[in-house]
Amino acid sequence: MAHFVIIGAGECGARAAFALREKGFAGEITLVGAEPLHPYERPPLSKASAADAGDPKFIAAAEKYAESAIRLLTGIEARDFDPASRTVMLADGTTLSYDKLLLATGAAARSFPGAPEGNPHIRSLRTHDDAAALREAMKPGRHIAIIGGGFIGLELAATARLLGADVTVIEGLERVLKRGVPEEIAHLLTERHRAEGVDIRCGVSIETLTEESGKAVVKLSTGEVAEADLAVVGIGARPNVDIAEKAGLTIENGIAVDTCLRTSAPDVFAAGDCCSFPLPIYGGRRVRLESWRNAQEQGTLAAANMLGLDEAVSSVPWFWSDQYDMTLQISGLAEGAVLHLRRDLGPDAFILFHLDADGRLVAASGIGPGNAVARDIRLAEMLIAAGARPDPTALTASNVKLKSLLAA
Repeated sequence: MAHFVIIGAGECGARAAFALREKGFAGEITLVGAEPLHPYERPPLSKASAADAGDPKFIAAAEKYAESAIRLLTGIEARDFDPASRTVMLADGTTLSYDKLLLATGAAARSFPGAPEGNPHIRSLRTHDDAAALREAMKPGRHIAIIGGGFIGLELAATARLLGADVTVIEGLERVLKRGVPEEIAHLLTERHRAEGVDIRCGVSIETLTEESGKAVVKLSTGEVAEADLAVVGIGARPNVDIAEKAGLTIENGIAVDTCLRTSAPDVFAAGDCCSFPLPIYGGRRVRLESWRNAQEQGTLAAANMLGLDEAVSSVPWFWSDQYDMTLQISGLAEGAVLHLRRDLGPDAFILFHLDADGRLVAASGIGPGNAVARDIRLAEMLIAAGARPDPTALTASNVKLKSLLAA
């Protein structure tokens, strides 16, 4: 009987395991996770729901794995695998033989250079345990310093303010959300955070991050020294490629895979945050996406291709962020766009459409309260997937429905 092994029991790995069963695979499935909890959703960890105590949002109930004949090994790290002998070596000494292997190892939070490791006053966010520790520190009267003005940093800033903590965000670049978010939207979010009492400082680098007498001490390039009860490092993530690199797989901003998520080793696949892949709708440009939906979709796609279906990556990248009552959604990749058009959707809600030199819609960025932009972002995603070159005037006219452009 064939044995499929999945290393990484996060969103991608869990979805892949269940998808194998849904697609009719009757062999053995072993899902290996380093965390003691069974697979859970990570997006809520940084959002306002982090204010609520209790268990994480599990992807499936524990009994569902047994019902689906998925052997779930939690709290055990996969240390090595050998493509020649088709074996995986676990930290407890167990060896698993595989017929096909999926690497869904995800990504890890980047640490701040020189900062003390394992210090309770200097933390990052990646796991439920991390979120619980941060939540415990986010109390009225406490001061939280957030290093990095990206999605995670700003979502945590909003959560901390909702819990009553004082917040300072320190971003080395000239504005927050510099990578991938238009300046117009970043400015709106900056002003919203400031209105909520967040001290946002941009264009300021950090010389040292240390701990003294139970406080995080942040020394800025300006010479100023800021103290905080907790410093949260949110300066991005790095793909977990160590196990793949040791096995000799090709690494290129993550584990390099083809359009069917195959690695450079026979019968070894990779999916989710840990891998980079060519995206056909952008001319085969190789990308790596840290995205909840991408992890879901690639888990399902990897399952199909482990079963020999040879289905290529075809989805449009999609990201979202919740901050206070505002939701930001982005479809596509705006790099290379030369024309940026605004479409107003109502009070405090608008979409920016990004077109390349040939007039093709390559991305759309929207922001608004609640789900104000969700429907139009979804339609924009469909236009991007279709390679549409919509009339720019129609894109900006709020009385012209995007659905009509799709039909055209």
